Order: sequence, then structure tokens, then C-alpha cells
Amino acid sequence: MSRILILSCVLISFLLGACTKKEETSSAPVSKEVNLSIWGNYLSSEMKEAFEKESGIKINISNYSSNEELLAKIQAGASGIDVAVPSDYMVEVLAKMDQLEPLNMDQIPNKSQIDEKFLKQSYDPENKFSVPYTWTTAGIAVNKELYKEEIKSWKDLLANPKLKGKFALLDDVRETMAAALKMNGHSVNTTNEEEIKKAKAVLLKTKKDVKMFSSDTIDILNNKEVAAAQTYSSDALQAAAKNKNIAYILPTEGGTVAIDNLVILKGSKNKEAAHKLINFLMSEKAEQNKVSTIYGGPVLKNTKATLAEDLKANKALFPEDTSKLESLKDLGDKTKLYEDAWTEIKTN
Repeated sequence: MSRILILSCVLISFLLGACTKKEETSSAPVSKEVNLSIWGNYLSSEMKEAFEKESGIKINISNYSSNEELLAKIQAGASGIDVAVPSDYMVEVLAKMDQLEPLNMDQIPNKSQIDEKFLKQSYDPENKFSVPYTWTTAGIAVNKELYKEEIKSWKDLLANPKLKGKFALLDDVRETMAAALKMNGHSVNTTNEEEIKKAKAVLLKTKKDVKMFSSDTIDILNNKEVAAAQTYSSDALQAAAKNKNIAYILPTEGGTVAIDNLVILKGSKNKEAAHKLINFLMSEKAEQNKVSTIYGGPVLKNTKATLAEDLKANKALFPEDTSKLESLKDLGDKTKLYEDAWTEIKTN
């Protein structure tokens, strides 16, 4: 009987000790952070601070200037990225490379607010890996104080001696090749070698007149480093918010339109925090701020109706005619045709 009593006391002591240890462990501080790699000027400081305050999770931000730069970071194998914001075709590239984690939609309840037209896109038809963050177009920004003549087309930018040394092109193989292809009347997704050669010839010829290749166009426009620039609508509108002389033009030949998406990279060490960040960025509060500060196109169902009247009427943000806009596609092995052309353009 005494042996049973002793064993019982030992067992009770062990259980009490285990409970105490568990309580001590659960109260220990836990590091909370999420690593976000995103285009420059694509998340306002207000929303970064709001998420950190609400969730207790710190956002570590790194930037990239093209989808190919993001891909290079990932291929290098030392990115440490949890959440990234690749454009449509790059989602497909990363999925084919097995570089994306499937999303747990139970942890993204705000997905129900997304406008259906932005879901089930060809690059991720089941939205297994991505949800849309925003959309933009690519066209031309011009400072009318520095260049008073009218710019309507890609030819007015790429083949205009009056702009020699006064304009910039994006440092982005697909977007910059797209401008030359559109100027020649060809698709931005062509795999026709002759059409790609003609586009390369345009850019080789115009290179001598280009002041710089830069994807960070807000500063160079606001600092009056260039009179005109190939740029994204969101960057042009951010620059215009500070300088009323800056206007954004969709060229008559057409341009590109892109949906930028939220994804979680394979091997993320902060998946729960990553899902929380994605869900936050899908909230009405975050979307309203996004449209009014970075001028990215809304993807939620009810956003446009609740915007300020000047934003709703902004034709650069909401173009009336999108019939000549194309989305860039993953071209598989044919992408090398563009890469080879770009290498020659940049090194010639």
C-alpha cells in the first residue's frame, strides 16, 4: 500500500512539473516576422505599420525592379522570402519550377471579397498558388514642363530625336521589348524570330538616345532627370501626385496590363505569418489605402464604388479603352529569344 502511495506521489510530482514546464515554455517570447519581397513603392508605410500593430508580426521588406530579378533571387537559393508579388506570367514560371507553396484558403477569408474577374486566370486557373494584389498598365509618363510637344505613341518616345538624352526605358526585358514590338504592330508575346529581331533593332537604334534604363521611375521623373519615361501606371500616378505637370499616356499602339499577385515561396519558414499578411492585404482597408496611395488597380468587388470621385474619374487609373492592352505570357523555352536580344541590347 505504501509502495502505491509513493508511486502516486512521484507521478503527481512529475505531472505538476510537466505542467509548470509547459506554462513556462508557452509564455516564452516568440519571434514573429514575415519577409516580403515586393516592387518598390508598392506598400504604403501606413499599411505596413497597421499590419504590424494589429498582428504583432514585423514585416521585413526587400524590393526588386523586375520579375526576372525576383526569379534570379529565388534561383540563387538564398532569398529567405516568405511572400512575394510576381506578375501574372511569373506566377506560372515559379509554379512550373516548384517554387511556390499551395495557399491555405481557410487562412485567407478575405478571398471572398475578390472580384471574380481577377480569379481563375490562365497562369493559375485554380488559384492554387496565388491571389491578386493589384493591376497596372505600362505606358509613357511625360513631364509637360520639360517636353511641351504631344506624345501619343511608342514611336514618339523610341524614335524621337527631340527627346535624345531626355528619356528613360524600363530595365525590364519583357516590358521594354514589348514597347518595341507594339511600335512595330506585333504581339508582346510573339515567338516569331523575325519580329523579335525587328524589335531588337529598334531598341539597338534608340539606345544611343536613352538617358538610362531604370525601373524606379518615380524619383527620376520628380527630380526632373528625364522629360519622359516608359513606366508603370502606378509609378506615373505617384509621380503626378507630387508634380501636376506629369501625365501618363497609354500609347496608341497599345501596351501591357499586368495582375500582380501574392504568393508564398517554397520553404517559407513563416507560413502562418505569411497567410496573415496576405489576408490583411486583401482587406477593404488595405485596398482603399493601396488605390489612393500607390494607385494600383483595385481587385476587390466593392472598392471602386467607394473611392473618391477624382480617383473614380482618373482615366490613367481606369483606362476607357483596354482593347490594345496585352498581358505578358510565359513563353517557355522561347523566352531565350528575348533574353538573348536583351543581352545584346544592354551590352552592345
